[in-house]
Amino acid sequence: MLHRYRHILGLWQPDIGPYGGLLNVVVDGLFIIGWMYLPPHDPHVDDPMRFKPLFRIHLMERKCATVECMYGHKGPHNGHIQIVKKDEFSTKCNQTDHHRMSGGRQEEFRTWLREEWGRTLEDIFHEHMQELILMKFIYTSQYDNCLTYRRIYLPPSSPDDLIQPGLFKGTYGSHGLEIVMLSFHGKKAKGTKITGDPNIPAGQQTVEIDLAHPLRLPDIENLRDFSELSRIVLEVQEQVRREEQEREQRQEEEEHSQQAASQPASPLGGEGAEGEETAGGAEGTTQDKAPASQPFVLPMGVISRNEDYPRTCRICFYGTGLIAGHGFTSPERTPGVFVLFDDDRFGFIWLELKSFSLYSRIKVSFQNAQAPSREAFDEMLKNIQSLAT
Repeated sequence: MLHRYRHILGLWQPDIGPYGGLLNVVVDGLFIIGWMYLPPHDPHVDDPMRFKPLFRIHLMERKCATVECMYGHKGPHNGHIQIVKKDEFSTKCNQTDHHRMSGGRQEEFRTWLREEWGRTLEDIFHEHMQELILMKFIYTSQYDNCLTYRRIYLPPSSPDDLIQPGLFKGTYGSHGLEIVMLSFHGKKAKGTKITGDPNIPAGQQTVEIDLAHPLRLPDIENLRDFSELSRIVLEVQEQVRREEQEREQRQEEEEHSQQAASQPASPLGGEGAEGEETAGGAEGTTQDKAPASQPFVLPMGVISRNEDYPRTCRICFYGTGLIAGHGFTSPERTPGVFVLFDDDRFGFIWLELKSFSLYSRIKVSFQNAQAPSREAFDEMLKNIQSLAT
């Protein structure tokens, strides 16, 4: 397609403070349309994504293409798109009065609440949740569809990946459902927020899974005991800490010997390479011995937004989850358990919070969203995280 706006096809993340978002720009008939994808209503993580149009461009007019804002409830109206630079563009509405409702801000809030949460404020009894919802409405509505978007890519896949990487919907307590990108990086897997909240903003790495450290869960009765699961996880955390210390010590010794020796040091091997092989071997052995599926239940006292989680899992790994105070204050990585249920669902037990997040794959075929290279994907991840910080 030779249209002047062809470069904006694909996936984008809007700059809406900590909240982020997922925009898919596609050719649809005689238009290029920007669809904002929204998670299903909390806590129905297995439901399909919702989407609404934010803008459209008429394809028939090549030289001076008409851009229309689709925000609000009064139909298409005059808008503008500016391609800022490669992989970045901005939208502006020229008739924001079309976004207003006759009942004023109160009607706008109630309409937004029904669309965003599928309920009324009276239905939400949790006071903290009410505050978070009101805060999000005030923050996001001030943009009036005048937004800057940055390109994002779907993660590249490899035959060795635990499951197919991609986009997932996940439960985040009072914050509701959020969109997370799962990607694989050797012995690590990362979950990066595409949408976020005032505690952990969009762009931050919400979970990291250590694929070199599988966890063998206790039998179902002992699994109900939180202290037993906690003991297992903390033992692995200590093991990971020791391994990192040993690795750092080896590196220091090698650097010191290289500086001291008059001839070049021998290539990295011996103890270091053997250690890596042993870790990989341990992982392989554990996965080989692990049953195809094993019974799973959440320990007593662990809170889950969605009680309808699978009761069998394939394998579990040690991982860490990012937690922080409001405004991303005092962020820290805390231990947890990554639970793989099947090809399309996984969970994470946040040990310190005593809570459970359930994630379900977004089953949408996004076009023009593949990264040109692994390096381009890694660079994109780094960029969205630096913007969030």
